[in-house]
Amino acid sequence: MPAMTKHAAGTVSWVDLMAWDLAKAQDFYGALFGWTFEAGSKENGYYTMAHKAGHPVAALMPRPGDAPFPPIWNTYFAVESVDRSVARLKELGGKVMLEPMDVMDAGRMAFGADNTGAPFGFWQPNQFPGSGLMNEPGAAAWFEAKTHDGAKAVAFYKDLFGMTADKMPDDRMQYWVLKKDGGEAAGVMQLDDKTSAEVPAHWMITFAVSNTDEAAATVTAKGGKVLMQPFDSPYGRIAIVADPGGAAFGVITLARPA
Repeated sequence: MPAMTKHAAGTVSWVDLMAWDLAKAQDFYGALFGWTFEAGSKENGYYTMAHKAGHPVAALMPRPGDAPFPPIWNTYFAVESVDRSVARLKELGGKVMLEPMDVMDAGRMAFGADNTGAPFGFWQPNQFPGSGLMNEPGAAAWFEAKTHDGAKAVAFYKDLFGMTADKMPDDRMQYWVLKKDGGEAAGVMQLDDKTSAEVPAHWMITFAVSNTDEAAATVTAKGGKVLMQPFDSPYGRIAIVADPGGAAFGVITLARPA
């Protein structure tokens, strides 16, 4: 697939990991996804770019030792104006966790949480548009907010990003597909009653792989955990896993590769 040079506003353009150990994370994800890495410097907080087939697809950075959150994958939405988006987030009942700031000449960013508590970022590109690949093995393929109040979150994202939403006709779970300009952009899943109320709302990223079962085996071999064994879905074969630091994510062999 040709490299992506632009992401539409209101769609996910970038992902990064607050890693438990930067060197060990590179070893784990390099083995799992075939990533190569461009090391960061002290000046940029050792923000380390991950590449697949020569294209940037993600980044890793060390999690501060005193951070009040566990190792986690972060999701960033492309926006035309970070400042306007943050102002709207506040109006909609969201919480600002990091006020808008310039990232050298790469772009402008901010970080916040929706009105149900799920954290995510904004990215206003300048020299760096975001991920160069999507829906390819080793690149992100899907993004979903998992929350205790799905309808509330859906209303929030529809308003914030000008999205529409289709509710899945499945009585077994509450799930909405968020669409931007007619294209599927992300999902919102309501955590079921069996899920502890102490589980915080969060965004989860699913990465494409060429073979889900082999990927799950690699996760285990490299010290991670398979949280949900591989299973088939209309979209492809999926597994939910966690890296050795506990950061959870999905892997999928897409039924209809892009």
